[in-house]
Amino acid sequence: QVQLVESGGGLVQPGGSLRLSCAVSASIFSFDVMAWYRQVPGHQRELVASSPRYGSRKYSDSVQGRFTISRDFAKNTADLQMNSLKPEDTGVYYCNGERLMASGSKENYWGQGTPVTVSS
Repeated sequence: QVQLVESGGGLVQPGGSLRLSCAVSASIFSFDVMAWYRQVPGHQRELVASSPRYGSRKYSDSVQGRFTISRDFAKNTADLQMNSLKPEDTGVYYCNGERLMASGSKENYWGQGTPVTVSS
């Protein structure tokens, strides 16, 4: 069974940086899309950044220019570099891996989440 394990969350002051990492138990190249989502209590989980196997990375408007998603094929991780952090970036960050099946269906895998708190 595929497992995704996030790490790197914590408490950081506004303007600071954090790097989240998602360790994947299967080859990261086998996923059509790797993505990071964020969830705040009382709100739906929202897409922050996505990295397709082929094509351009995409970011939500709120993090564009500050966050960078990347895949490390040697380490088998999907990372999220977060710079110039703001209090509104606070939330639990989840790693997601998506596979497109030959039938047209999708398989989605989730990590357990890592909390990020941006506060002075």
